[in-house]
Amino acid sequence: MSKGKSRPRDFAKSNAAVMYCRVSTLDQVENGCSLDAQVDRLSSYAAVCGLEVIAVFREEAVSGCIPLKDRPEGKKLISLIASGTVKHVIVLKLDRLFRSAVDALTVTTEWDKHGISTYFADMGGSSVNTGSAMGKMMLTMLAGMAEFERNMTAERTATALAHKKKNNMPYSPTPFGKDREDDSLIDNQKELDVIAEIHRLREEGISFRAIVESLNKRRIPTKQGKRWHVSTIQYILKRTA
Repeated sequence: MSKGKSRPRDFAKSNAAVMYCRVSTLDQVENGCSLDAQVDRLSSYAAVCGLEVIAVFREEAVSGCIPLKDRPEGKKLISLIASGTVKHVIVLKLDRLFRSAVDALTVTTEWDKHGISTYFADMGGSSVNTGSAMGKMMLTMLAGMAEFERNMTAERTATALAHKKKNNMPYSPTPFGKDREDDSLIDNQKELDVIAEIHRLREEGISFRAIVESLNKRRIPTKQGKRWHVSTIQYILKRTA
């Protein structure tokens, strides 16, 4: 084998696996969903299944509506799969990895053609492995149920958040542009000015990446005092539209 080329897929260790974890902004706001908790759960699951985890992909504040191939860590996952060095993909729930039941069935079917098994540690209280005929059948049935549950949860979450925003009630974490004062949210004018600038730049056609670089270069902090990311800009624009 020539140096610098990917190993043929047959050379991948039969138990080589990767874990993928994701939380969206809404997960953090409403459910206190933790990436660390997902990693712990999947690590235990991998051990029980006799899988050797060679990489962990952690996606934070990324919406499940974004295709896997367009997510920062999702791109890395797909690249590793394409290299032929992994045989198994482990995820907690279907909606952590895929946008919908249809998306899940389409992608896992394609992966299966290349000898890649997908493990869902929690599909309605049961685990599913697409490497078996029974697992494929269960995924087909449970995927539809998961899609229904996800849509209902999103609808309830959106209603609850809309009510809190309309009545200027605090919700965790405190949104950029607001400060918490007892049981109310009050305007943070300095942050509101940043939001106004973000909207202005987007209206001028400035890219998300360029806005991120500008804010970070000027050392303007996020609400948590961290660096800006494209997903943070997108969320603020959506919330303040």
